[in-house]
Amino acid sequence: MGQNVAVFGAYGHTGRFVVTELRDRGFVPLLVGRDEGRLQALAASGLEYRVASVDDPASLDLALRGSAAVINCAGPFASTAAPVIEAALRAGIPYVDVAAEIEANVDTFTHFTDRARAAGVAVVPAMAFFGGLGDLLVTTAMGDWTAADEAHVAYGLSSWHPTAGTLAAGAVSRERRAGQRVRYTGGRLDYYVDGGDLPRMEWDFPAPLGRRTVLGEFTMADVVTVPSHLSIPEVRTYMTTDAARDLAAPGTPAPAAVDELGRSAQTFTVDVIVRSGDTRRRVIASGQDIYAISAPLAVEAVRRILGGQTRTSGVASAGAIFDAPDFLRALSAHIALEPRHEWTD
Repeated sequence: MGQNVAVFGAYGHTGRFVVTELRDRGFVPLLVGRDEGRLQALAASGLEYRVASVDDPASLDLALRGSAAVINCAGPFASTAAPVIEAALRAGIPYVDVAAEIEANVDTFTHFTDRARAAGVAVVPAMAFFGGLGDLLVTTAMGDWTAADEAHVAYGLSSWHPTAGTLAAGAVSRERRAGQRVRYTGGRLDYYVDGGDLPRMEWDFPAPLGRRTVLGEFTMADVVTVPSHLSIPEVRTYMTTDAARDLAAPGTPAPAAVDELGRSAQTFTVDVIVRSGDTRRRVIASGQDIYAISAPLAVEAVRRILGGQTRTSGVASAGAIFDAPDFLRALSAHIALEPRHEWTD
C-alpha cells in the first residue's frame, strides 16, 4: 500500500487530474473538500474522503490525519492557501499547491518562510503549469549562471478554455489589485495604473506554432517563483493573443475532454529565454492541456519531497527545491523538452 496524500479540492477540474496521477504513481489519494456530495461521487471508485473547510481548522486537522503530504487544488488560493498551510504545519507534513494567483503566492512566501523553515516542512506554492513549469524551465536555462539580466517566458497556447476556478481566481486577483496591473521590473513587483491595452509584439515560437502575436506584460506567477531564488531583475511573461482573447470572452466554454485521460485538445508551448550580457540561453517545452499537466508537476514534487530529493526546506519554488533539469526529464511522458540552446548577439 502506498503513502496517503490528501488532495484538498479533489473534485475540482485540476483536483481530479491530481487524484488520477497519484493513483497511477502508487500513492493513495485521500479526498478532501467541503462538498460531501461531490466527495462521495468521486470516492465511489473505492477512495476515502473527509469533509473539511478552510474556516474550520479542526476539520482540516482531522482531514490531514494519517497523510504523508497534502496537495491543495482548491482556489481561490487567496482564501485556501494559508489555512491549509497552517494545517500542514500543525501536522508536520509537506504542502504543495497549484496556485497561479500572484498575490496568493506572494503571501505564502511572506507569511510562512520563517515558520516552515523552522519546522523543517517543505511548502511549495505554484507547483503547476503557471509558476512551477516556467520556474523549472528558467532554472534549467540558467545552467551554471548565478545571475542574469532578463528572463522571458512566452506562453503559446492554442486556446484557453478557463475552468470556473480560473475565472474565480482571476476575479479575486483583480479585486485585490483594485484596477492596477503588475509586472516584475527593477528587481521588484511593480503595481501600476495603465488604462491602455497591453503592449503587443511578435514572438517566434518553434514549429509548428511559428510566429505569433503575443501580449507583453501578461503577468503570470513566474514573476513570483523565479525571483524567489534567482538573481534576475527583469522577469517578463507573454501570452498569445488568441488565448488571451479566449480567457477574456464571457462565453468561452470550460475545457472539454477529448481523450481517455480527460485532457482537452488545447496544446501549449512554453518558450523561455534568459539573457546575461550579450549571451542568451533558450529552453522550450510543449505538451497538451495546461490543467492536466499540473497533476504530474504536483505529484512529482510530492514524490521527490517524500523521497528526500530536495535541496532545501521551508517555502521554496520548484526551481529552488528541486534539481530542475532532472525534474523535467522525469516528466518526459507528459512534456516534450528541447535541449538548451545558447547564442551570442
